[in-house]
Amino acid sequence: MPPTTPAPALSPEAQARLDEELIVAAKANDAPRVAELISRGGDVNAKDAIEDSAFLYAGAEGFNEVLQLTLPAGADVASTNRYGGTALIPASEHGHVETVKILIAAGVPVNHVNNLGWTAMQEAILLNNGGRRQQEVVRLLLDAGADAGIRDPQGRTALQNAERLGFADIAALIRSGG
Repeated sequence: MPPTTPAPALSPEAQARLDEELIVAAKANDAPRVAELISRGGDVNAKDAIEDSAFLYAGAEGFNEVLQLTLPAGADVASTNRYGGTALIPASEHGHVETVKILIAAGVPVNHVNNLGWTAMQEAILLNNGGRRQQEVVRLLLDAGADAGIRDPQGRTALQNAERLGFADIAALIRSGG
């Protein structure tokens, strides 16, 4: 296979337009377009006016094909959105099990605390229904070393929140350590 040549350097204005197109394509879950824009030098870490990047948005929304295009293109797995959260936090909240697996494998910090004072585990519990997908997300997070003892701004642990909300299966998972 012939060596690939890097994309030619763009003016700051042209780079900004390319990055904007990349974010729009990511938000549309248009993987072929995302791949093309990345190949032209689109920056997967560039953010729009509301602090979304192609990587962060794809992770948050469970757009796994787009997400997997951003990772080898240099996605900053520790980058944060407008809420100060990593991609893992909204992915966990939404119960995107496969996305959570991808993000954990990519090295997204599992114990990051966002501006609301919540970790991925806290959001998986507090902002959903405790169902099977949430249970699997909590298990994945625990298996990846997530600390269930990190307290939310009200001083409650993930276990206390699961019990308070009546999520017995999640509480049992936390008690067993995954």
